[in-house]
Amino acid sequence: MDPTPALPPPVPPMLATPGDPPAGPAWSFEFKWDGVRAVTGVAGERIRAHSRRGNDVTAAYPELADLVALLDGRPALLDGEIVALDESGRPDFGTLQHRMHVRSPDPQLLERIPVSYIVFDLLHLDGVPLLEETYDRRRELLEGLGLAGSRVQVPPPAVGVSGAQLLQVARAHGLEGVVGKRRASRYEPGRRSTAWIKTALLHTQEVVIGGWTSGEGRRANSIGALLLGAYDADGSLRYLGHVGTGFTEAALRSLLPELHAREQAESPFDEEVPRDEARKARWVRPELVGEVVYRVLTKDGRLRHAAWRGLRTDKDPAEATIGGGAHASG
Repeated sequence: MDPTPALPPPVPPMLATPGDPPAGPAWSFEFKWDGVRAVTGVAGERIRAHSRRGNDVTAAYPELADLVALLDGRPALLDGEIVALDESGRPDFGTLQHRMHVRSPDPQLLERIPVSYIVFDLLHLDGVPLLEETYDRRRELLEGLGLAGSRVQVPPPAVGVSGAQLLQVARAHGLEGVVGKRRASRYEPGRRSTAWIKTALLHTQEVVIGGWTSGEGRRANSIGALLLGAYDADGSLRYLGHVGTGFTEAALRSLLPELHAREQAESPFDEEVPRDEARKARWVRPELVGEVVYRVLTKDGRLRHAAWRGLRTDKDPAEATIGGGAHASG
């Protein structure tokens, strides 16, 4: 009997550059999935999934084990997005939040909030690395694997349609946006490449929590607002404003001890926070990354009408850069 094949070595995922949808036959398009990235290696009965930051998240998402049977022993390295789907089959990031921070979910949580793995790239197959192959060739090999399970999907790419058209389809179906991928491009591990262009329908911003204020009324013993920042091109932590809406009760309960554990005496921001906001602030070390959705970014760089979406444990604080979130289009 042949020995069990080795797991393909993990690679950091290739990243897309924000922009308007590209046009022309050189591009293929996929929907943008609102979840957490995972590069997953499978070989025989073994499986290992890594987050965008390189953390092993295999135990957190046991649904990925479906890949073992689907691949029937073939060693492969897959790139995709872990999502929680609502009743209409749309990714719901708020629901996924209840799974993102649980390292070993119990059966009740797995039943209440199952996740799916949306696979969109194939990086290694049968002992052969595919990083130098074109996107078209990698997709051809991926679709040839027949990965169709209860918790694994391989949505087909759209070729021969414009990115603008597909963006309208995404809008009509309540999806996050589209990603255009140059069909002749190779896979560039860990690099934010212009060979992939992402266009989102929401204004979102990755943020670093630099402080918080206590709530009032029913939230008197909890969080009133978070004070947020992001890094500029010079590496300075700029103040972007505060967010006080969009929190679930569970999010508030889980955030509070994280904030208490990181309290410090001085503001972590590299610019002065407005006095009326700083006066009540409790400062924290800038270690927690989150995401907000907002309506407008003012001329002085403040988020207006912002709502909290949740912590992003899959991101490093240095990745929270001004303009580094997904920008709306159309």
